Amino acid sequence: MSVMGEMGARALSLGIPLGVQLDLTYRCNERCIHCYLDHDDHGEMTTAEILGLLDQLAAAGTFFLNISGGEIFMRPDLFEIVEYARKLQFSVKLKTNAVMIRAAKAKRIAALNVESVQVSLYSHDAATHDQITKLPGSFKRTMEGVRFLRDAGVKVIFANVLMKQNADHYKQVQALADDMGIRYEVDATITPMMDGDRSILDLNMDASRLAGVLQDASLLGDQAEQMLSPPSGPTPMEEAYETLPCSAGHTACYVSPYGDVYPCVQFPYKVGSVREQRFIDIWRDSPQLNEVRAIRVSDLNGCSSCVHGSSCSRCPGLAYLEGDMRGPSIQDCEKSYARTGVMSWNLQKKKKREIPLTVVIA
Repeated sequence: MSVMGEMGARALSLGIPLGVQLDLTYRCNERCIHCYLDHDDHGEMTTAEILGLLDQLAAAGTFFLNISGGEIFMRPDLFEIVEYARKLQFSVKLKTNAVMIRAAKAKRIAALNVESVQVSLYSHDAATHDQITKLPGSFKRTMEGVRFLRDAGVKVIFANVLMKQNADHYKQVQALADDMGIRYEVDATITPMMDGDRSILDLNMDASRLAGVLQDASLLGDQAEQMLSPPSGPTPMEEAYETLPCSAGHTACYVSPYGDVYPCVQFPYKVGSVREQRFIDIWRDSPQLNEVRAIRVSDLNGCSSCVHGSSCSRCPGLAYLEGDMRGPSIQDCEKSYARTGVMSWNLQKKKKREIPLTVVIA
């Protein structure tokens, strides 16, 4: 088992929230067409509230801290927060569009020894990137910010979310990352709005493009052979009774800019508020969180017996947004189908419902 695997297993056995994502704000200087957030400020936590929360997370045993948004540099107290987090010995990762990063900020980030900075980049083509962000000149500014970070010695990761508008550009973004010595990650999932609005899913790429991405061995690394193999069959039932669907709520969780706690940023099922309770009390005693923790693979409708059971990337948050946290995530069923050409039981069921009935009149 890897070191990370051992840490996760140990955290699970001790009930420790090993990793937490903290969004500082939903405000942003971009208006990305696929963004699932409401960008208005409805009462963000103050600096004092956030620093107090960091103390609580440290006391609870959290080690990995992902600081995200919105755009984190919209908060003038960002460096105060990051500096405090580093004093508490968190391993800190930042997520940003890098538009507001100049040389001085890059050097300050480097001096704080953050683990990495993830930067959203949608295309190698400036016009396409700017069309997605709705911020003219954002490609130029983002690339400048990335170069400042890289030159300051910061580990940078390009995060490339794919949709109809840029699905054919990922190879070029991957090549750009290679040329710059930057790590590259691709995401083929468009997430519904946090308020449940699913119209944004119309941005998803078509099935043939999705298959092309998910079958690209260059994106899978050491897992290519395993991921591209035919489905290995259902999870053995004795394992299904013990297997957790995801780490969300078990060793990880998410805290919004307003102090609301969720199992994951993609799982908008509120389990508490740090403005009303201590974080540790929510983590240990929340009825909603304990409901999430009680679910095992054997409880999932149609999933425990699915041919993709041992390799599916099912997200419980996406399943929740589709109507049932114990049900399938059809988006993930579609990914499994795109990768292997084999339909899951739940996807077959959905397709049958979509076939219109033909009425024959004698």
